[in-house]
Amino acid sequence: MNEAGQTLASVTNVRNLSDAVREMKNAAADRADVVVELREASRTRLELLAQELEPVFAEVPKEDPAFDLVISSGEQPRLWIDAVAHVVMGRDRRTYRFLRDTRLGRVVIAESADIKPVADQVTRYIAERMVERQRAVEGDVEILPRAAAAEVDATPAPRGSAWGAFFSGLGLVLLGGVFGVAVVAIAMWDRFPELETLLSRF
Repeated sequence: MNEAGQTLASVTNVRNLSDAVREMKNAAADRADVVVELREASRTRLELLAQELEPVFAEVPKEDPAFDLVISSGEQPRLWIDAVAHVVMGRDRRTYRFLRDTRLGRVVIAESADIKPVADQVTRYIAERMVERQRAVEGDVEILPRAAAAEVDATPAPRGSAWGAFFSGLGLVLLGGVFGVAVVAIAMWDRFPELETLLSRF
């Protein structure tokens, strides 16, 4: 009787465990489906933004390899603008977030549920980067006006300023030495009576 009851209980436990495992697998599959759906939704929205930016990237010179218009795959798709800037969807999967990585951390350049202001900010960012790169290549040297340059050249250089500075420094050192000796002599006057006898002869 007891053996039959134990056998029945063990069979029931096995059946309940297998049901629980099956339920966990179904739940995991449902979560995976939700994740896939969210990822696909984010990717679709980023593709819409990429289509909006295609005319802008068409104007970027082909010899400039700094900019990309690529959507990376993964759990969180990203639309890469260049090596440090990208657009990603927010947690609600509806808000576009234009981010840039800096030395101080990640900075949010633009954030909106509307595609147009984000596309405008990306366009402005590309233009700023192109201007910065062009200025860096050209050197960005500021040329002084000719009148200012003539005034600078017409100013005569003072003569003997180096020797004057040398002798004034030497005089200060000697004066400091004499003052130091006098202070030490006054402080040690009682300890050296020979100084008093020596000075009394003069």
